Amino acid sequence: MLIAFIVIGSLAILLLLARVVLALFGPPLPYRTEGFEAGDLASDDYVCFLGAISNAPINRKTEIFVLKNGEEIYSAELAAIHSAQHSVNLESYEFIEGEVTRRFVDAMAARARAGVAVKVVIDAMGSVGTHDKYFNELRAAGARVAWYHPVRWHSWPKINNRTHRKLLVVDGETGFCGGADWADEWLKAKKDVPAWRDTMFRVKGGAVAALQAIFAENWLESSGNILTGAEQFPRLEPRGDATALVVNSTPHSGQTRARILFQILLESAHQTIDITTPYFLPDKAARRAMIQAVQKRGVRVRVLTAGQRIDHPMVRHLSHSIEGSLLKNGVEIYDYEASMIHAKILLVDHIWSVVGSTNFDHRSFGLNDEVNIAALDAKLAARLLQDFESDLEQSKQLTYEHWKKRSLVTRVADSVIGLLEREE
Repeated sequence: MLIAFIVIGSLAILLLLARVVLALFGPPLPYRTEGFEAGDLASDDYVCFLGAISNAPINRKTEIFVLKNGEEIYSAELAAIHSAQHSVNLESYEFIEGEVTRRFVDAMAARARAGVAVKVVIDAMGSVGTHDKYFNELRAAGARVAWYHPVRWHSWPKINNRTHRKLLVVDGETGFCGGADWADEWLKAKKDVPAWRDTMFRVKGGAVAALQAIFAENWLESSGNILTGAEQFPRLEPRGDATALVVNSTPHSGQTRARILFQILLESAHQTIDITTPYFLPDKAARRAMIQAVQKRGVRVRVLTAGQRIDHPMVRHLSHSIEGSLLKNGVEIYDYEASMIHAKILLVDHIWSVVGSTNFDHRSFGLNDEVNIAALDAKLAARLLQDFESDLEQSKQLTYEHWKKRSLVTRVADSVIGLLEREE
């Protein structure tokens, strides 16, 4: 009997691991771009092409401000909420009970009592530990809270599609988009892990309307109501110097707009590609694009990813298992050691910046609802590059020689991943 339990338990664990690996690795589409030549990445032709291929409106005068780490991010978001006159719309994957969310619940409840329309969408899986009664005060104040894809008998086919967006829009005029959810990990140290490292954009100008429309998409799906009214969608004047594309990404036929955006930018680079991602699990097409950038175009490619303080250790092991071909072909990979790094940033040729909710893995690229802002602005890119260089100083560079000495467990993972990835 004991042996039978052990066998059944082992099979259950293997099936669970297989499901996790499938969610992380695909199989994805091959994402070929035969005959593609990017040309001048700062040209109007390239901007129009990138906007068209990612189905993103082009906002040529947008103000974008970089917010770094929890204290700065949450302070700016709370300040915007406290000043709200008409509406507060928040969408999150993780909204976890604790000090941080208590501040936001209190702030939103106060504005709701003052007559501000407050709407909140929370992913039911990402925030599974947060009780519905946690929002009683908010609802009593007049706010509306909806769960995205709660587990129901009739909704199980969508159980793997989550909203991974981290999105806040205030008065339809100020938007926040990036990597930080709402939980204490971003604000306070836990055990031996300092507060998490992350980045958000604060956005003003025409691009905010696109962020609002993305919130409206999942508000409709979660609540059954269309977001309407001039106060939700006010007239927005151009401001700032960035040209911004707000890329709304949701799974469709095995691909997402975020995945297309990243592939095109990887294949467009002439000089540099700098990637920051907590979970680095690139598919074959992305790995090919990075290698060709180095080998054929002389591009310097650097990847900064989570080190030993990662919140999902298995992902780190899987990541290391596929990095060999990249390291061998000149891609530089660094493990961040200061804390858990959760920022999702792509910098190309010192002029293009992408910040959003998308991790460099199949779950973000193929299964989740995500949102990213791609911005053409040399000053903005320089600001983010400054953070990247600072993060590298707190990181350990990996080498191909060290990779060849990986453990037996990692070698087995290599074989499993090879079987799961679609042949091209």
